[in-house]
Amino acid sequence: MILVFGKTGQLARELAGHEGVTCLGRDRADLSDPAACAAAIRQARPQAVINAAAYTAVDKAEREEGLATVINGDAPGAMARACAEAGIPFVTVSTDYVFDGSGDAPWQPGDATGPLNAYGRSKLKGEEAVRAAGGVFAILRTSWVVSSHGSNFVKTMLRLGKERERLTIVADQTGAPTPARDIAGACLEIARQLIEDPGKSGTYHFAGQPRTSWAGFAREIFAQADVGCTVEDIPASAYPAPAARPLNSRLDCSALEAAFDIPQPDWRAGLDEILKDLGELA
Repeated sequence: MILVFGKTGQLARELAGHEGVTCLGRDRADLSDPAACAAAIRQARPQAVINAAAYTAVDKAEREEGLATVINGDAPGAMARACAEAGIPFVTVSTDYVFDGSGDAPWQPGDATGPLNAYGRSKLKGEEAVRAAGGVFAILRTSWVVSSHGSNFVKTMLRLGKERERLTIVADQTGAPTPARDIAGACLEIARQLIEDPGKSGTYHFAGQPRTSWAGFAREIFAQADVGCTVEDIPASAYPAPAARPLNSRLDCSALEAAFDIPQPDWRAGLDEILKDLGELA
């Protein structure tokens, strides 16, 4: 059995459909109580653990950094230590936001970090705690997560695109959408391989391809869903937000493919599946 922390989020919802997976919601494991998370692992005695839960309200984290750090930093650390004690693999999902977004080269797993916001700092603390636990682990950094569940960019664009003739969308932040369904599959495969080969422990990147901007992503959403809304490019500076976002979210995913034989997914195919799930396509 693989134990998953999270039940209602985008990633957890995708993991829940797989055989041999048990998902824990807040009622059974609240990440604001790291000790309770560790206790849940000891009680369940799983073969591996995947942390699919997180504090993801990026702007809100600017005023709730303490809570974000407990959930994104302390809780994964407690989980990783419990897994290390039990001798089982721990897989946790991190973010491109641990980087400062400078330059235009894809970020390598070993590159220097430098988060621009509270959310990124909280996730980085989680990474550091997981590595320090000394067990078998994989930290999987990803970007721009989308699915048919919860609130995300795809749903927002569909709603606004049907209401308006023109939208202004940020065009100087570059990265790639990553379907939660693909992240779920990657997490499960990583966990299974780590059970057999603990030597694959480490930090990896997993994101969709090809690279695009938020404006480019919006155009593809409207094209696939046949929504007649025009997209006007704007710089991030014209759309101020409480939390600064990295301009360069490109992730080099070659290490993951080399170690686990998990290729980058084409996010355009993932978008097609999401739109079908939402009833936007036949």
